[in-house]
Amino acid sequence: MPNLSQPDNHATWSARDLAVLWHPCTQMRDHETVPMIPMARGEGAWLIDYDGRRYLDAVSSWWTNIFGHANPRIAAAIKDQLDKLEHVMLGGFSHAPAIELAEELLRIAPPGLARVFYADNGSSGIEVALKMSFHYWRNLGRGEKTRFIALTGSYHGETLGALSVTDVALYRDTYAPLLLAPIFVTSPDCYERDAQQSWQDYSIARLADMRVALERHAHETCAVIIEPLVQCAAGMRMYHPAYLTGLRKLCDEFEVHLIADEIAVGFGRTGTLFACEQGDITPDFLCLSKGLTGGFLALSAVLTTDAIYQAFYAEYSAGKAFLHSHSYTGNALACRAALETLAIFRDEPVLERNRELAAHLSYALAPLSEHPHVAEVRQTGLIAAVELVRDKTTRDVFPAEQRRGLRVYQHGLSRGMILRPLGNIVYFMPPYVITPDEIDLMVEVAREGIEITLRD
Repeated sequence: MPNLSQPDNHATWSARDLAVLWHPCTQMRDHETVPMIPMARGEGAWLIDYDGRRYLDAVSSWWTNIFGHANPRIAAAIKDQLDKLEHVMLGGFSHAPAIELAEELLRIAPPGLARVFYADNGSSGIEVALKMSFHYWRNLGRGEKTRFIALTGSYHGETLGALSVTDVALYRDTYAPLLLAPIFVTSPDCYERDAQQSWQDYSIARLADMRVALERHAHETCAVIIEPLVQCAAGMRMYHPAYLTGLRKLCDEFEVHLIADEIAVGFGRTGTLFACEQGDITPDFLCLSKGLTGGFLALSAVLTTDAIYQAFYAEYSAGKAFLHSHSYTGNALACRAALETLAIFRDEPVLERNRELAAHLSYALAPLSEHPHVAEVRQTGLIAAVELVRDKTTRDVFPAEQRRGLRVYQHGLSRGMILRPLGNIVYFMPPYVITPDEIDLMVEVAREGIEITLRD
């Protein structure tokens, strides 16, 4: 029950939070100086704290909230479902939202995907895909295939399997003794290209590294796992769709699966509904989450092919069943939220509007490319990043311990803006309901924060 004896204000809720909660991806001691911001409600692209102060959510609440906070369509769908069925286990049972969502996902996904397996969140979805790929080869009598290939700079989650195929030291290094031993191949990250090289040429050239790895390791490899077009947690590292096209061909040639982790980049974020579309490919596994429910509820879906499904379809005594489960697999409320999210894509010109917003964002960011401490301004759809460096010519980086990105974050809060830089990379991943004027404000506050953090 609410404690009516305590004031319902920002300071009270902040103190109560810090007395009991342990927050994700946070050194809690930082909150001795960095403010904790409890939010009371949301409206579109904005969040409002308990004192009524508004904050523009420039990062879509960790890239999940695509159609705005408290979106009335999604909220109404969940409320309607609440009166019918909140949850039933999916082992031996089913319900309309799970079935209809699977049907709709397969309708809009790249062609050739035929089955949907639900999990609770993005990391869990990656675990499903990794285990399913390994188990597929085992069911075919190819038990020697036990490893995975991932890209340098990759991020796929923080459960142990997902973390195993992650190459971001901040998350991986502490737990390295617990992890699988993947094969990391040089990323097609176009920040590393020569000044004379195009994104396309550089990305295609990096396929040679993948070919070498497959020539050496395909016999022991289950799958290659990638984040299509944008490696988000590594600093919004971007590459050309031609890499996807070439990688699909290599995976087919060497008989390994291709897992596309579109948890962050799916559902219109890169300019197409799915990033894989830009490479004209269908992966063997398509992992989805985050924007799937419009940011309302936790849900993930792994889409795969009928060929993979059939490798598990046998008499029980054959021992080929995929015995993986989560208690809240295919939760009815989450599936209903996802159905309404997809209905918005169907009913409204979302992708067209996103492209217009992306063009406006590009225009607003263009002046920053000339800044003496900006090595690159890069963008793919409604994802953009500004790379801060100590020296523009050499691209010498600021020492991590200076935490310059934190200064940008704190300035943003002081101006009613939620910016959460990745190290020295200031990025933007706003909700799709943002307006051009709000984009201008977002970039202006970021520019101010960059100037402040570069003063010394």
